This record gives sequence, C-alpha cells and structure tokens, in this order.
Amino acid sequence: MKILKYFTLSILQFFNFLFLPLHTNQQISMKRILLLLVFSLSLFTSYAQLEHNFSVAKNLDIFNSIYRQLDIFYVDSLEADKIIRVGIDAMTNELDIYTKFYPEEDMGELKMMTTGKYGGIGSIIRMRKDSTVIIQEPYPDMPAAEVGLQVGDVLLQIDDKDLKGMNTTEVSELLRGEPGTTFMLKVQRPGEKKTRDFKITRRSIKLPAIPYYGLMGDAGYIFLREFTEGCTKDMRKAIISLKEKGAKKIILDLRNNGGGLLNEAVDMVNLFVPKNVKIVETKGKMVASNFSYSTKNDPLDLDIPLAVLVDDNTASAAEIVSGALQDLDRAVVIGCDTYGKGLVQSSRELPYNGSIKLTTAKYYLPSGRCIQKIDYKKLREAAEIYRATGKRVDTKADSTKQIFHTAGGREVTEGNGIKPDIEVKHDTVANIVYYLSNDDVMTDWGTKYYQNHPTIPAVKDFSITDADYAEFKKMVKDSDFKYDRVSEKRLADLKKSAEFEGYYEDAKPEFEALEKKLAHNLDREMDRKEKEIRDVMANEIVRRYYFQEGAIEQLLKDDDDSKRAIEVLNNPTEYNKILGK
Repeated sequence: MKILKYFTLSILQFFNFLFLPLHTNQQISMKRILLLLVFSLSLFTSYAQLEHNFSVAKNLDIFNSIYRQLDIFYVDSLEADKIIRVGIDAMTNELDIYTKFYPEEDMGELKMMTTGKYGGIGSIIRMRKDSTVIIQEPYPDMPAAEVGLQVGDVLLQIDDKDLKGMNTTEVSELLRGEPGTTFMLKVQRPGEKKTRDFKITRRSIKLPAIPYYGLMGDAGYIFLREFTEGCTKDMRKAIISLKEKGAKKIILDLRNNGGGLLNEAVDMVNLFVPKNVKIVETKGKMVASNFSYSTKNDPLDLDIPLAVLVDDNTASAAEIVSGALQDLDRAVVIGCDTYGKGLVQSSRELPYNGSIKLTTAKYYLPSGRCIQKIDYKKLREAAEIYRATGKRVDTKADSTKQIFHTAGGREVTEGNGIKPDIEVKHDTVANIVYYLSNDDVMTDWGTKYYQNHPTIPAVKDFSITDADYAEFKKMVKDSDFKYDRVSEKRLADLKKSAEFEGYYEDAKPEFEALEKKLAHNLDREMDRKEKEIRDVMANEIVRRYYFQEGAIEQLLKDDDDSKRAIEVLNNPTEYNKILGK
C-alpha cells in the first residue's frame, strides 16, 4: 500500500506539472518537455526499484518466518545447517550451474579452483565396485609418490579412523589438511597378505598447469591443463624452451581444459598478439562488472604459426584464448565445438567465513560475440511455462543467432561455443571400451603388470604385446565384468512395445532369431575392438611409470587432432587461406 500511495502522489505531481501554462519562450518550453521526459523515466525506474526491494524484503521475511515455525513446531528436531543448505542449493541451482555457496568447511575447494593449490598428499583416488577406496594416480614428486604409494593400493585407515564404508569425498577430506601436518595411512597392496603403513606429511599441492610439452617434428606441442595463477609464465618458458630445441610452429592443446582465471587467459593471448589489443569485454548488471581487458605487454612471438586444439570440454578461459586467437586471425582452431561457457563468475565473502561464487557478467570476444550456449534465463522461463501449461518451449532458436566477423572478415557466430576452423570427426567410444577403461579389472591387470615389470621402455617405444592382450582377455573373462549393450537394450524395448501393442506373438520367431544373433559374446567383442582396448591398456601402464606426462605422450601417438594440426602448419598456403591472409 505504501508503494501504491507513493506512486499515486507522484503521478498527480507529474500531471500537475504537465498542464501548467507553457511560457511563450519556446526554449523554456523545450526544457520543460525534456524535464518531463527525465522525470517520467526516473519515476517509473524508482517505482520498479521500490517494488523490487519490497518483494525481496517480503519474501525474506516469509522464508525466515517459515523456518522459525518449522524449528519450533515440527515434530522432529531440525538441523539448521542441513535444512538451510538445502534451501540455498535449491535457490542457486535455479539460476545456473556455476553459482554455488561455499561454507567455511568447503573453502578449500574454492581455493583449489582458483589457484590450483591445496594441502594434501597429491593423488587421485577412486572407489572400486566392492566400495573400497584406492589410489588411482599419484602425482610425481608429491608426498603420495615419494613415500611409495602405488596405483591400486586400498586405503584402510587414516590414523585411528577406519575408512570402511566411506566414499571418495569423505576419504578425500581426511587426506587433505594443513600443509606440514603428518598422519599414518594403512593400505592393503594387491597380491600381499600383510598391510603396509605409511607416514605421510601433507604439503601444499599445486598441480602443474602444463604437465607435458615436447617436439612433434619441428612443431612444439604444449598441453595446458587449466588457467591457474602463473600459468602464462609457465607457457612462456615452454615456448622459449621449444624454440631453442628447434620448434618452428606451436600446437597449443586446450582439450579438456575447463578454464580458470580470466586475467591469465588475456595474458596468454598476449604472448601471440601485440600490446594494446582488446581481448575480451565483460558486461553485467553492476557497473563494476563492465570491464574491457586488453593486452599490456610486448608479445613473445607475433609470427610463429599457431594451431589450437579444442573439444567439447574446452570451456571458459580456454574458450577466451581459442576464441580471441580465432577472432584476431592469429591461430587456426582445430577439433570440435567447444563447451560454450560465456559467463563470468566472481566470489563474494559471506558471514562466518563462507563465500558465494556467482555469475556476475557475460564475456564478449574481440569480434563482439558472446559464445554462451545455454540461456539460463530462457530455461527458467520455459520451465515456468511447462509447469503452468504442460507445453514445452524451444530455447535454442539457432536461426536468431547473430553473425559477427573476425579481424580479417571471416564469419563467426554467437551462442555456439567456439566452432573450429577445421572440424575433426572422431569415432564414438564403443561401450565395451568405455566400460573396460573404467572397470576394476583394468586396474588389477595394470597392478599385476607393474609388479612383474620393474621398468618399461621409453613411451615412444612401448607397446602392448600379443601375450599382454591374451592375459588381459583371460582376466576379463574370469572376472565379473559386465557392460551395457545398446543393442540388447533396444531389443528389449522393442519387445516390450510389441507385447504392449499385441504384435509380439506373431513376430516371436523373428525376435528369438534376433536375440540369438545379438547374444553376448565377450571374445568376439574384444577381438573386434582390440586396437582401442590396447590403447587403453597402454595408457594404464605408461601412467604408472611416467605419470601424466607419459600418458599424454602415449595418447599423442595416434591423435587425429594433432596430426591434422601438423598437416596445416606444414602447409603455409592452407594455413594462410584459412586465416584469410
């Protein structure tokens, strides 16, 4: 009522002012008209703001009152931390997948995301099918590797805490802690009867932004994991080192790079483009969110031919780098469409040492395009319409996407992520290959191989032998390995539909014949996908001896994207034609 009263009085004042006798002086009359326009705009803006503020206060009051009533009168006692957290998570989940609340106990996760640092032992862990947690991958030169933990070691106890029944998140929380603190870890090594005890001192763990770089002929290859503090300095060192070894071209691999710090992305582009070039612009609701980021330093190399590898997991800061280099016609982008994250997040401090990471702006590349694929506002509106009417609304509308142009005039579009200049088609991973690569039997075979082979050849000379593959096949058949077969599922669905519609009895002989032809044959499937399975086995072995650096080198042996990059970089005519030069 107060808002309505204020608005009514303002309207009366507005019309009173409007119908005052006009001066004969035309200039004064025009001033009055302009003042009327400004007044009317401010009036409606003020009302809208007042209405918004009232709505916020009203709903916060309702939420507070509801919780107080539940806390006092609900039949069971409520745990405030859990109940309120459910409400907070539901609220942030309604917005987008990037807005998230971090209470004090989870601040380490946020710090890890922005800096790449955490206090712990330096190892990936995972859960087996029997619900035990094992070491999946110790990082080189980190506490886990230094004390002798190996892939496959089953974690049993941390100090006096029994780990039985705990999931990986719970175990991870116990492994992490303040750098310098020490604990005892009890493990069961496969193939051994006695348990082993390790005394481990936690350290500040910072994963390398560039786990591998090397030469592929006269092309320097650099794999960048993420955009954490200092990664541009690491990139500069890697490029200089590769050039000293004879690199004439650079392949920057941003596949599976989920992004990170925006300023590092700008600085990284600056290695290849001149000073004072706009790389990205952010625009948000608050004035403080609107900012233009330009290169500040002299470049490292303006002329070296450059290819950037991307995939559907290339996101955020990685898309800024690949997109800006594309918009500026400085690099050929190769691979498949990127993830499409054009949203900027900032963290805001909260009471009791918590924080909220929230979306505050969208970013726009040099051409002016925003590459955000999902419009979360449209999704929320579509969800509301569906809840109210049951009608589904198309939120994609590709035909409305605006076209922009690179520095040289090439067309690029908004809302699609980064579309590569050269698309490389990849075969989908067969179900049996996917499931084998994630099954305990692969880990068990790798552990047995590692225990029986003190050393292996260099990565470039290593391969899986026929004897290795035969042994693995036997282990798979002797294990309880199962995987989802698409054909089996589709046939079962078709059979149900036929039974429901009354056609099954007439087609029963055909169904039975098809079931026989599609019968599960593990031998046949492993023979059919032998090459792909051998690749997974080789990766499993190499990373045990040479860690992630070796695993990347192993994958590059048969990598279509990097092969295509080398072809383009070795062909100046094609390279320049793609870039419109």
